[in-house]
Amino acid sequence: MSPEERHALVLGASGFIGRHVVLALGRAGVRVSAAARSHESHQRLAQWLAGRGHDQAPADLRVDFATAALIDGDCDDITEIYNCAGAFRFGMSVDEARHANVDSVRAVVEFAARLPNLRRLVQVSGYRVGGQDPSPWSEEHRRETYRALGAYEASRAEADAVFQDSAARSGVPWSIVNPASVIGDSATGESDQYLGLASTMKDLWQGSLPALPGDGRTFVPVVAADHLARFMTLLPTDAATEHTAYWVLDDDTPALPDLLTLVAEHYGVRAPRTRIPVSLLKRLPRRLTQSDPETLTFLSADRYPTASADALAARHGLTMPDTLTTIRRWADHMAAHRFGDAPAGDRRFTTTGGVRTFELGGEGAPSVVLPGLPVNADTWAPVVTALDDARAVDLPGLGMSSGRRDDWASWSSALVTETGARHLVGHSIGAAAAVEAASAHPDAVDRLTLVSPFFLQAAPPRSATWTPLTRRLLRRITPSTLAKRLTGTPDHAYALESAVADLRRGTVAATTARLLAATTSSAWRADLRDKLRQYPGRVHIVIGSGDPLTPDGQSLLDALPHATVTVIDGAGHHPQLTHPHDLAQAIREQTAPPSPREDGSVTALHEPQASR
Repeated sequence: MSPEERHALVLGASGFIGRHVVLALGRAGVRVSAAARSHESHQRLAQWLAGRGHDQAPADLRVDFATAALIDGDCDDITEIYNCAGAFRFGMSVDEARHANVDSVRAVVEFAARLPNLRRLVQVSGYRVGGQDPSPWSEEHRRETYRALGAYEASRAEADAVFQDSAARSGVPWSIVNPASVIGDSATGESDQYLGLASTMKDLWQGSLPALPGDGRTFVPVVAADHLARFMTLLPTDAATEHTAYWVLDDDTPALPDLLTLVAEHYGVRAPRTRIPVSLLKRLPRRLTQSDPETLTFLSADRYPTASADALAARHGLTMPDTLTTIRRWADHMAAHRFGDAPAGDRRFTTTGGVRTFELGGEGAPSVVLPGLPVNADTWAPVVTALDDARAVDLPGLGMSSGRRDDWASWSSALVTETGARHLVGHSIGAAAAVEAASAHPDAVDRLTLVSPFFLQAAPPRSATWTPLTRRLLRRITPSTLAKRLTGTPDHAYALESAVADLRRGTVAATTARLLAATTSSAWRADLRDKLRQYPGRVHIVIGSGDPLTPDGQSLLDALPHATVTVIDGAGHHPQLTHPHDLAQAIREQTAPPSPREDGSVTALHEPQASR
């Protein structure tokens, strides 16, 4: 059957696996209908597809598992169904899990049996639950299974048996895929599944994983989401796959402790040295493991029959992407999106000057924000969004970037000479990094915007030099307390949650404390003022009315031929928190080249001006 003759219906199309299946089918030229519970879900799917270069949205059908019809719409010409629906959630009640994962399967098979042109029903099961005996379960067997496995995994096991039995009795042509832990896209690492292995990686990233679970035989296999989707779309095209189940996973996935060590090395964090046997882990109380007991059933030394899936993929020229590379990309995506805690947007890790660097905003954007202390790139997200063609990057050793102060020179050099940074927006300590970069590469940096440049303002109190105390305070500070310290009110605590999370991770608090102490150095402050004097490009200073320049700082700017000063009324040292829209407007207004006079000369602006 040619792609033009195929009409695929995808159930659960807005879910993680479902939308990848829709994308794979669309790219293969197959007509697709997506069954969603609401039009809003379909709109989100269409936006997701468009963001990946596939503008042809699937037909929008409504699904209701509580009705006999199941689908609202004409489905007579459907040739294949992909059932990706179900609930992937731990902690469900037995009734809730059975309704979501067992009753729904019965409804799908009954619906499929009514379709006159159906060639295949593809069911997504699982690598731990596939291959069930299709015989009906007794009540005793059901109780024992749900008690042993927990509601989620037991419901998937029961669904596998029910699917085989129902499809056989109804005469529905079927195939089953039993995927391993589905991780991110092999090219981008993208994923929005934060359960299971992903939650362990989060603990690793945050430094809260006390021990590596399992031993050298503990096998938690993975598969890339896009590879799984492409594999599934092959099944209806191959007659040999009918009435067959396939385990789709990489049999060479490292043992779990080795996989987590690989991720730790990639993150630049220390993996726990202690390993805890699975048998002991399952006996520990939940308050110690911090894990849902249902997740522990996945920690096993079992292996799975992958030969048939490998043979099918080879027969159709489908090659599994390199799993270690996919794991690293997935790990990057998860951390960049703070394991689901970050708002949507362009977020990524790059390597700049050999330093693993976090940035948000437009990739390769010419305007680059260098955040101050003790905040991070995330606190600048509203400003970056308002500026449009801009990005914010965490300095080495701060926020979510690796490295240390000694990396500043090579890092900033690469930032301006290799990544297209032409306009540096430096905030507080970031203003120092911006000036040093512009001094080293004056021809590469077109202009500087310095927000609250500490070296043109009053020196901090002597207590800033008490590094051990500062480090200890920063590691324990709450978002509310930090907001009060920085803005005088707890109203901005939400915007500082990510900064507080970063301060509690690794050596970020220690690096922050050392840099805070360094801002008291009269020699460094004088050096930065000298470099600013010598910079030939345009300079724009933005300060809050509550955080003024010193007389010496104002005198320096008065002497610069192409300097402007904007004062934001009511702001302090962190206008990106209190006045983000005013700050963005101030930066935008000075981005355009200076206006020429009637005689052709250029106006030199250096008088202070109040922001509107």
